[in-house]
Amino acid sequence: MAELTFSEYQRLARRTQNNELKTIEKRYHALHGLSAEVGEIHGIYQKVYQGHIFNPKDFMKELGDLLWFLAELCDTYNIQLEDVARMNIKKLENRYPDGFSVARSVDRAVYCKDC
Repeated sequence: MAELTFSEYQRLARRTQNNELKTIEKRYHALHGLSAEVGEIHGIYQKVYQGHIFNPKDFMKELGDLLWFLAELCDTYNIQLEDVARMNIKKLENRYPDGFSVARSVDRAVYCKDC
């Protein structure tokens, strides 16, 4: 499969959104969907404690569903996933310029005023 950018993913995912919903309904649909998918991911881990074997493919499917709902939520605000990803990396670089640090995590306000 060819490389897939966030922008391309968002465009392709948009095809399966329910366009009969109003923007606010899509927004709520996305928010509820994000919560539900996080619950499903927790369920995968919860089953491990009952003797089930962790299945990476099932986990990836749920992560994909999370990504789909995130793309839908971004669409309701006319935000590009690619811009969200860039902004997050910039924030992380500002917060942890030399990579992760426990001190910078615990004392975030001391080390990073704008992050």
